[in-house]
Amino acid sequence: MIFAASFRQKTLFARLCAIGGAVAIAALSACTPPPPPPPPVLAPPPPPIAANPLNKDQSNYLRLPNLAPGVTPVRVGIILPFTSGTPATRNLAASMLKAAELALFDTGNRNLLLMTADEGSPDLAAAAADKLLSQGAEIIVGPLFGPSVAKVAPIARDRGVPVLAFSTERSVAGNGVYLLSFLPQNEVRRVVTYAASQGHHDFAAMVPQTPYGDVVANAFNDAVKGAGATNVDVQHFAPNSAAVMAPSATIAKSEADAVLIAQGGGMLRAIAPSLAFNGLDPAKVKLLGTGLWDDPTVTKEQALDGGWFAAPEPDADGAFTGKYHEVYGTAPPQLASLAYDAISLVALLSQGQPYHRFTPAALMDPNGFAGVDGIFRFNTDGTSERGLAILEVQPDGFRVVSPAPKTFQGKSS
Repeated sequence: MIFAASFRQKTLFARLCAIGGAVAIAALSACTPPPPPPPPVLAPPPPPIAANPLNKDQSNYLRLPNLAPGVTPVRVGIILPFTSGTPATRNLAASMLKAAELALFDTGNRNLLLMTADEGSPDLAAAAADKLLSQGAEIIVGPLFGPSVAKVAPIARDRGVPVLAFSTERSVAGNGVYLLSFLPQNEVRRVVTYAASQGHHDFAAMVPQTPYGDVVANAFNDAVKGAGATNVDVQHFAPNSAAVMAPSATIAKSEADAVLIAQGGGMLRAIAPSLAFNGLDPAKVKLLGTGLWDDPTVTKEQALDGGWFAAPEPDADGAFTGKYHEVYGTAPPQLASLAYDAISLVALLSQGQPYHRFTPAALMDPNGFAGVDGIFRFNTDGTSERGLAILEVQPDGFRVVSPAPKTFQGKSS
């Protein structure tokens, strides 16, 4: 498993040729006035001086004392919210670091050097990036949150260092930032495309009035259009169970034959029966979901039986989960696998010339990479594409109705 330059303006001086003695004096009365001097030639202003890129090993970069002489380590900077004010976020950061260390051990690459710094806040993340780059980081893994990525990106870009970030905010991707996260756009496209291939033509959606809902709504419109189907209606609801009845009634009467519900947890279990209450016939209308459905409690809601959603295949991360539990004595949170994949990818690409190995061409290999949760690859805009399965909700669990692809060969971006 993978896994200054300065510019000097030259002043040209005209040389006056003295014509000696009486000859010159006699000639003056017959001379016409000399022409005016030409206007001065102004050199263009120098371009702004960018930070020097990291292009070779330096003696002041961080090294381990036991590293063999002449060897340049693969310095990897990791930025995560270790001192977040939220305990759950701190625990997630700690778990992601553990997963990164586990990947480091599994690669067997003794030349990989992990250097950590705190995300804390966007400004702290920027300071962390400065610190890691001054220590010689060739690549940065993290940060976790979009505003922090936006602060880190230009600093890393000035030094020619790529960033493998965990944010799901598409706006921060590209120009040296690659999102390794689970993006809802992938899930929506996969489930809508599959439903269309199974004969569904008229699509509707219920999405929350949140930034996530806005992303899903845009992705839904693109996916339906791309599948050659019809977008019947999109209803936005306030994220509380008392606000779903009116949009549910509208969707139930929309004559859609497939309805996407971009919600999970208790809200999902309130929306599904409200659709049935308002007259939606589950025998004629297929309910669709995003990765938020990948929750065992979904199987307890009868109104969701037979619904489809896109996610990694069940137990795709079984080997990683088992190993993590064996080493650390607890199960990893879902996002921990992303940190494992990030370090595994770094190790895979680390065989090239130091400070010239993590190139856009290498990172955007169209064949992609095999990760804990299945195959993935980076697009030219810095987003990631993942190979996802279609799962069907059953009372006793989830059933795979369309397996996740094992390769990107023959598949366009």
